[in-house]
This record gives sequence, structure tokens and C-alpha cells, in this order.
Amino acid sequence: MMDKAILTCALTGVLTDPTQHPVPVTAAEMAAAAREAYDAGASIMHVHLRQQTPGMGRFPSWDPEVAAEIDTAIREACPGVIINLTTGVVGQDISGPVACIRRVRPEIAACNAGSLNYLKIKENGQWAWPPMLFDNTVDKVKGMLDVMHETHTRPEFECFDVGIVRSVGMFRKAGMTEHLEYNFVMGVASGMPVDADLLKLLVKYREPGTVWQTTLIGREEIWPVHQATADLGGMLRTGVEDTFYLPGGARTTGNGQLIEALAACARNAGREVASPQEARALLGLRAQALHGAHLTDATPA
Repeated sequence: MMDKAILTCALTGVLTDPTQHPVPVTAAEMAAAAREAYDAGASIMHVHLRQQTPGMGRFPSWDPEVAAEIDTAIREACPGVIINLTTGVVGQDISGPVACIRRVRPEIAACNAGSLNYLKIKENGQWAWPPMLFDNTVDKVKGMLDVMHETHTRPEFECFDVGIVRSVGMFRKAGMTEHLEYNFVMGVASGMPVDADLLKLLVKYREPGTVWQTTLIGREEIWPVHQATADLGGMLRTGVEDTFYLPGGARTTGNGQLIEALAACARNAGREVASPQEARALLGLRAQALHGAHLTDATPA
């Protein structure tokens, strides 16, 4: 069990419409949202990139220069912060995420660890969106891991189902990675439910001695499972990518309120919140100066 709680803020979503919800899009908005979360106790910022053309901010971007601008803005706003970059794409073409990882060289990057039928159904029996396969084959995962190894980026294995959790240990056994860090994603309609009893089993099924956290997607029902995560010794994550709702059901105005509520879960479990410097040491990460968009290809690794 990790005594101090490391808090991650998931700053913005993949397709959430910024005209309808409080999600940041531009580098300046990302930096301001990150600072709000940082002041509330977040040491790690999980970053999705959005298109910067006016009116297109609800769509993702894989422009390395957009990644660089956002990375730089967040690091300047939040001294010592740890960047965790998204990599999720449908299909086998990973050139976009790869280019962004190489440009930004983040400390951590998400690595979706297995495939999932990504589904949601309405009460009337109609699909909320056309059924899609979020495909993460072993070859695709290995391609991501090879680039992360090149940039000294720590993979965080996103696990949407129990079989994916069990697969992660195989990646290390197969020589694909040396480090295992689990993110149990709960709340996708066709994946694992947000359930504290299930969480206790997932913690048991991970490889011994490994770091883990939860990503909980939903409304106010997620908060008892955040508390269970804190009680069981996991790292904690929330943000407007995952929810717009605070404990009790009120809508959040942004990331700061969500991280404040997450910090309260940690303290309810008798755990203090780790500073960015403490989080970096607890996770065994390299110094911040060795990561970020300010580095060039000529910079020693």
C-alpha cells in the first residue's frame, strides 16, 4: 500500500463539446485547468489533445506541435507537474500518438492494454452510437511500448475488463515492458462496472507489488468507489474527462472541485496527498528536466 495518495487530474475528454461542458481546449485553457487541479492537490495531469481551429475544439488532435504547446503551457503553470499523455486511437495506425510521444517525451503515457467492444445502449433499445471495436492488439500495444521505451516514458496500462488486467502481466513476461502500472477503468457500459466489490478482486489479480489506480466514469455513484480506492491504497484519478458530478450529485464547475473531493477521499482513508516531488519519487520517475517539449533530438536521453 502506498501511504501517500498520488492524485491525477484527467483534464479534458475525447469528444466532449466545450460549448456544453466545462472542458478546456486551448493551451491557455489547459494550463488554467491544470493549475486549478494542481492547487487542489493533483500531481499528474492526464492530457488529451484537441483541435485548435475555432469551432473544432470537440475533436481530437494528433498534431505534435499542439502537443508541444499544451505540454509547455501546463508545465509552466504547474512547477514540477508530471504529464501523462493519452495514446488511444481506433485502428492500427499509431503514427499520431507516436509523433506526439516523441515530441513531448512525457513522464507517463496511457497504454490501452486490450480490445473492447465499445458500446452504449439507450432505454429505447437504440445504440447511443454505432457499435465500435476499440482495437488494441498485442502488435499495436508493442508498437506503443517500443516508442515509450525510446522516450523513457512510463506506460500506464488501461484495463477495461478483467481479462485485460490478467493480460498485463503477460506483457512483462513476453519482454514487452519492464514496468507494470495498472489503471482499472470502470464505468464504460460494455466494460467493468463501477463496483467496490469488483475492485477488491482486481487488486488481487494484478501482479504483486505493482502500482495501480482507478478511472471511474459516471455520476455521483462513482464516489464510494473512489473512497474504496483510497482505502485499498491505490492512486486516485478524476477530472472532467471522467465525470461532471461531485459527491452528493451537484455538477462541478471544473477540475479543481473534483480534485478537492478526491483529496478528501484520501484524507478520509488516513492518507496525505503527495506533492509532485513526492509523487515523482514514489513512482521512480526521472527528473522533470529530462521530459517535455523543450527537449530536442540532440538532447541526451
